[in-house]
Formats: sequence, structure tokens, C-alpha cells
Amino acid sequence: MTFHLFGNILTGYGTAANNRGENEGNITTLQKILWKNNVHTTVSAEAIRWALRYYWQTCGDDYQVNRRWNDDANDNIWQNENFDDTAFIDDDVLGFMRAEGAKVEASDEPKAKGKKAAVAKGTTTAKRGVLEVTRAVSITPFSGDLTFNSLSGKKGRTSLYGTEVHATCYQYGFALTPERLKDKSRIIAVLDGLSSLGEVAGNHSRFLYDFSPESLILRWTHDFSPRILYCFEEDEGEISIGELIRKVKNQDIEPEELWIAGAVTESKEVKELEELGVHIFPGIKLAVQSMKQVIARDLKLPQLELIR
Repeated sequence: MTFHLFGNILTGYGTAANNRGENEGNITTLQKILWKNNVHTTVSAEAIRWALRYYWQTCGDDYQVNRRWNDDANDNIWQNENFDDTAFIDDDVLGFMRAEGAKVEASDEPKAKGKKAAVAKGTTTAKRGVLEVTRAVSITPFSGDLTFNSLSGKKGRTSLYGTEVHATCYQYGFALTPERLKDKSRIIAVLDGLSSLGEVAGNHSRFLYDFSPESLILRWTHDFSPRILYCFEEDEGEISIGELIRKVKNQDIEPEELWIAGAVTESKEVKELEELGVHIFPGIKLAVQSMKQVIARDLKLPQLELIR
């Protein structure tokens, strides 16, 4: 049977601000959605994927990345514009697409009676990404906080400007089926990257917001459905996973398929899960290392992967 890796991540508490990104007038805005009848801020899955690719490029583990970010040019530089999901980890894990318009225009010559004119067609080179990532949603509603600033020196219409700021945590989920990868061992690099993300992009800018997990839930299973996405909830300043506990107790999720780590393990409700057989770790890195060992065993990966 096919294995699937699912995860749900809750970041630490921080101040999110999309500096020099999208704006409305002189106000730089955060992306927002209506979530459970309240306005919450959100970070796109594309921004998280960008940060993961940048981690592989800069972490020093010699990952071959096709779309490399050049800080001097402030742009992506392709190593192989034709893509290669065997050689490049980002082509394999994150997928790719290039659409090209028709290179030959339809003929201007009159068509023969009864025949349709030839239609020039474009081409598409694409591979669907194996790693799927949800939008990150703030754990608390957005109250509309703004900071106001003024440019120094000569003043103009844009001298006064404001920035939306949200002090919150974000949660997001991911899914990956290693059998779909050209190189199944790259699932290890995905875990390493998502557990170590630093700043995450938002539209055209970056805000320094630690996107590494403060609390983490992983599920290694044959079940095709994640059943753990957006399971963190905030109530009067406390983080709970009541819906996840309900699913475990109702046998919708097998306890031994779950790894729970980080700050959330200090709650009393998680102690109850440990008694049911859930893998509980106080530290994120310990949980990720344990999961990597189980994955390497089940996928029969080389022993080298256990120490990456």
C-alpha cells in the first residue's frame, strides 16, 4: 500500500507586516480572508513554497535547485529552462509549468472549400507538484492594527504611509505522497525544510517572521485523506487540538500514525493522547528525526538518510 505524509504546522507568535508589497493608497495591506465568520490574515502557499526552495538553495546540503534566487539581480535564475525532475529537487517536489504561445500563425491563404482552417496551437510543459501546501491562516482574527510613518526630507503625496500589522501565529498544512517522486528520499529534504523555514515571502516583499513550527503534527499513513488540517484552535490565549482528539477517540485516525511535538504537548489533553499510543515529543527536531527514521525504514531508504 502507498504511504502518505501529512502535516499541520503552527508557527510561533510574531508580528506580520507585508512591507513594500500590495497597497491601497498609502496603506500597505496584508492579505485577508473571512475565516469562521471573522477576518483573518493569510499567507499564500506559493510564498511558503518559495521559502522552501530558498532553504534548499542556501542550507548547504548540496541540493540541486533549478530555479535559484539571485539576490543581486533580484530575480530567479533558471539552471535548465527545459526542467529536469531527476536532477533538480524543486522540479521533482514542487513541480513546474511553462506555457508557450503558437510559434506559427495560421495561414492567410484562402482555405479550400469544405475544409477548416488550420489553427496554430501553443504548447505546455508541466508537472504537478508532489508537495501540496495549504494557505497559512492566522490563529487569531485581525483587529486592524496600523503603523503610520513619514518619509524624511522633501514631502510629497506619498510622504505619509501606513502598514497593516498583525501580531499572531499562523497555521498551515501540507501533504506529500513519496511514491510520486522521482527520488523518494527527497521526502527527507521536505521535512528538513518545513521544520526550518525562516522568513516567508508575502506577494512582492519579505517580512521577517519565523515560520518554523512551534507546534507540529505529522501523520504517516496509508489513508488518502489528511484529517488533521487546520486542527489548531485558540481559546482565550490557549492553543488546543480538540477536533484532532475527537477523531483519534472515534477511530478516524489511528493513534500510532500521529507524531505531535512542540508547545502544544504541554497541555493536559495531549497527555491523554500519549496514553492512546500517539508519539509525543516536547521538541520539534526530535519529532522530525523520529519521523525520518520511520519513513526511511518503511520506504527502504539508504541509512545515510537517517542522519541528514
